[in-house]
Amino acid sequence: MSPRPTIRRVALVTPPYHSGVVETAGSWPNAAFMYIAGALREAGFEPVIYDAMTANHDSEAISRELERIRPDMVLTTAYTSSYPKAAELLRLAKQTLPGVVTGIGGVHAHFMYEEVLGQDGDAVDLVFRGEGEQTVPEAIACLNADDDLAKVRGLAFREGESVVATPVRPFVEDLDSLPTAWDLVDWSLYQFYPMPDTKLAVISTSRGCDQACTFCSQQAFWCRTWRSRSAENVVAEIEMLRDRFGVGVVMFSDETPTLDPNRWRRLLDLLIEREVGMHLLMETRVDDVLRDRDIMPRYREAGIRHIYVGVERTDQATLDLFKKNTKVSMGKEAIDLINSHDMISETSLVLGLPDDTKETIEATFELAQHYDPDLAFFLTIAPWPYADMYDDLKPYIVSYDYEDYNLVAPVVKPKAMTTDELMKEIIDCYRRFYMGKLKRIPSMSPFKRDYFLVTMKLLMENSYLKQYMGGLGKMPAEVAALVSGLKTGPGSRAQSA
Repeated sequence: MSPRPTIRRVALVTPPYHSGVVETAGSWPNAAFMYIAGALREAGFEPVIYDAMTANHDSEAISRELERIRPDMVLTTAYTSSYPKAAELLRLAKQTLPGVVTGIGGVHAHFMYEEVLGQDGDAVDLVFRGEGEQTVPEAIACLNADDDLAKVRGLAFREGESVVATPVRPFVEDLDSLPTAWDLVDWSLYQFYPMPDTKLAVISTSRGCDQACTFCSQQAFWCRTWRSRSAENVVAEIEMLRDRFGVGVVMFSDETPTLDPNRWRRLLDLLIEREVGMHLLMETRVDDVLRDRDIMPRYREAGIRHIYVGVERTDQATLDLFKKNTKVSMGKEAIDLINSHDMISETSLVLGLPDDTKETIEATFELAQHYDPDLAFFLTIAPWPYADMYDDLKPYIVSYDYEDYNLVAPVVKPKAMTTDELMKEIIDCYRRFYMGKLKRIPSMSPFKRDYFLVTMKLLMENSYLKQYMGGLGKMPAEVAALVSGLKTGPGSRAQSA
């Protein structure tokens, strides 16, 4: 048997999966790839980042690009709904480049490695579990030395007919120490659609989640731990993205960047003191917003323009089932706070639980109106096979096609409704919510008015709701004229504060 070729060039490739959910607001580089590529380069390897999803490449185009790159290893990442496309991508890599080594990371593969290697072992050589910055370079070095992969922590792989999972690797203690590789990004691909000639980047200011939400995977993936980068390190990266690459909008990808109040206040202070001047988007918990009520003006001054808070439901019984550790009244108060400081408020509501009926959905809709966020998304429950709620939802699952687990397709059938009836109710929630918002445009601030109109245009033209938009209702003529006149493509810009 001839020796395995030395692995030198490593292609980090996004799977070409499109659900429309994560692509409504804009397109952004894969943040995990920035850190993996940085670690690979520091270890002496040659990383290449290839965003097949945002480039909208099909199998033929991907094969041509892989032939051009000629990597020795192809790595990808996947959440549950993108996993089938990720497996197809790695299978295509094997066909295009005989002898190439393949690997996959991400939440789905982390938990489902036995299924991944059992069903797709012809396409997947290695599963990287947990954080990959240390595991990926170490595994490559092990392969190059023809050493035993069982020595590498955080791996799963096939050995004959068996699946081997090595011990978990401890989390990276010093997040500030991780190098990045932003220079490998094709920045022409990325923009924030409400500001379409502005480049959009996504960064992680912290890692982890200390909550116990039963429908979510993050608390399990991070073992209910939380670590943060220093405020100085975060601001330095934002300034570098602005100065070196012309980035104008930064999204914080972490679930709770505000968890440590002292560190969070320091971050706001630095953004203000240094006059960073970026448009910042973030997610956080309602209780952290309420904690910070006295410093909300600092949020706005620091550049935060858009805050997503996870309300999920508007009845206390379901919030308790979800283990959100919040009260219904807190969601309303947090959204009011965000709105009162002229920042965009966004939330999502989860529908399609087994006990849902037309009446419970109507009650959720009415309270969503009472909450009055600027943007609301009515999502279907997704039964992640590794989430705490899975066993409760399993008897009601009607699709085991992971591509349907996208928060849009009804995968769980309520006891008293068909999935068609559920989808009809969800679309009706969208119709009534956004038609009601349109009537209030004259009372919006100039910033919110322009932002909202651009968002409506994007929902009609680019989102996963496009196929249903014909049923959402007719806009007032004057509003339709405003929306039709907006430009959301390259070379145009919506007004912003």
